[in-house]
Amino acid sequence: MGWIVAIIVGGVAGWLASMVMRRDASMGIFLNVIVGILGALLGNAFIAPLLGFGGSIQSFNAAGFVIAILGAIVLLGIANLVQRGRLR
Repeated sequence: MGWIVAIIVGGVAGWLASMVMRRDASMGIFLNVIVGILGALLGNAFIAPLLGFGGSIQSFNAAGFVIAILGAIVLLGIANLVQRGRLR
């Protein structure tokens, strides 16, 4: 059951992050889920300790959701930088 919640929350977090970064048109639902889950891992590993949060990605709460969105935004920002460097 935890994986189903992680996929749903990851998809929503990835979708919201792609809207913030204006990449929503170029991403499908599968990439939104992947970006959201990886963003949650990135956020819990690096962003949460900087903000003083300690938690688990397996428990759902509002702070964890915000950190997942922030992690997904950072991940999409890194992807934008890599993609720009590749095009030049």
